[in-house]
Amino acid sequence: MNALWNSLPVPALLLNADDTISESNSAAEAFLNLSAKALKNATVWEKVMIDAPMEDAYKRAAANRTSLFVNDVDVGSGERPPMQCNIQFAPLRDDDDDKMLMIFEPREMASRLTKSSQSIRAAKSAIGMAEMLAHEIKNPLAGITGAAQLLSMTLSNGDRELTDMIVDESRRIVALLDQVEQFGNLQPPNRKPVNIHDVLDRARQSASVGFGAHMMFIEDYDPSLPPTFADADQLLQVFLNLLKNASEAGGAGGSIRLHTFYEPSLRMQRADGSAARLPLQIEIIDDGPGLPPEIAADVFEPFISGRENGTGLGLALVSKLIADVDGWISVESIPGRTVFRVSLPTVPKDKNGEN
Repeated sequence: MNALWNSLPVPALLLNADDTISESNSAAEAFLNLSAKALKNATVWEKVMIDAPMEDAYKRAAANRTSLFVNDVDVGSGERPPMQCNIQFAPLRDDDDDKMLMIFEPREMASRLTKSSQSIRAAKSAIGMAEMLAHEIKNPLAGITGAAQLLSMTLSNGDRELTDMIVDESRRIVALLDQVEQFGNLQPPNRKPVNIHDVLDRARQSASVGFGAHMMFIEDYDPSLPPTFADADQLLQVFLNLLKNASEAGGAGGSIRLHTFYEPSLRMQRADGSAARLPLQIEIIDDGPGLPPEIAADVFEPFISGRENGTGLGLALVSKLIADVDGWISVESIPGRTVFRVSLPTVPKDKNGEN
């Protein structure tokens, strides 16, 4: 029975007649970011923060042994920010037992997954078009650059500044087009079992002696995480890109927290209609000013950047690489706390006999 209870894909609590928590499944512990020990025998209304006056309605449903449905309410705990959910209460069908089952259906997670899939498709479409245009644009740019260089030989120093600007800007555009072409020419991932923490450590070490030397790195790892099924080199590229963004957002004395944990309830709908389990969670958390509100919803789209002279390709590349290994990436950002969260699958059972 315990195995069945903990295998439920949705967060669930079992409540006693006095509104205390009798049992919590693994998905509920991950959803509320609270351990089973912290939840056990605690009053549910003290541990589960619901932005709706529902205690009286719940008491009536419990007294009458009827079900209760509450839609579109914000649910959180003291350990995690609120998430919009549907909540269902249902009595156990045992005449000798007055317990109630409380089930959460996170709606925000489903909408983010849908938006993430749409962003990935849009990124691939835009990048394919950009790659084609890049090839066509580079040839006339080479001609413009050559003409400007020839023209500069006959001009005075004052006028030569204009031709120098043409040459510099043309070269900058060519460099951007090179990035676009490189983006579009990525090889399919060479997927193997990968220890997430090994890759994170490589990325952290590289960042701490380079672009992130001014930041403090905090490791908050779950050492029991199983391996994921991914391309280690491409995964390293993902984490380096996210750490670089976090380092650029934070000033001297800022911090970056690397947080890993297991969340068995997270699933994503594939294009073929099947559900993919994504229990491995990696969060890159910085204490910088946060994403500009006007781009926060589109930050994984190509050519969207919050930095001056930014290409807007870095996070689009990250999104593509994660999608290529059947993963998902999301972001939550407020001033002082930005969280990029990567969700990955475990190794399939038929791969090398693992998992």
